[in-house]
Amino acid sequence: MKPRSPSITRRVLIGGAITGTVLPRLVCAEKETDMKMRMAFADHVFTAMLYDSPSARDLWSMLPLDLDIDNYANNEKIAYLPRKLTEEGSGSFSNEAPGDFCYYAPWGNLAFFYAGYRYSAGLIRLGRLDGDVGPLLTSGKFPLRIERLF
Repeated sequence: MKPRSPSITRRVLIGGAITGTVLPRLVCAEKETDMKMRMAFADHVFTAMLYDSPSARDLWSMLPLDLDIDNYANNEKIAYLPRKLTEEGSGSFSNEAPGDFCYYAPWGNLAFFYAGYRYSAGLIRLGRLDGDVGPLLTSGKFPLRIERLF
């Protein structure tokens, strides 16, 4: 019997290609930065840290912003941006948790999660709120100010 020479299957090539392109994006999206934001609405002031991603840097370039924040569903508050953010480098993520700060590309809005949620297509995690999610539990629509915190 003749020994088989090692061969690379199509599955191995595709798996390697996916790992080589998607995994670095996911890791990059979770890397902490010095981009900190201060947000204020009603009588609440809270901060958030942006992750190192093209979408987060795009948001950073737009600051300061004056938006409206309002309730959506039973787990988040949302605010619509004046223009859409880049979706470059985005991809699915896991370990969703209250306190995540995301961008929903199909609608062009920011999402501040105060309760559990699941990833859905078009959702890009931008960063994480510092501290608890208490301010987001305030019901109603309010003016929201987002600015750089140095």
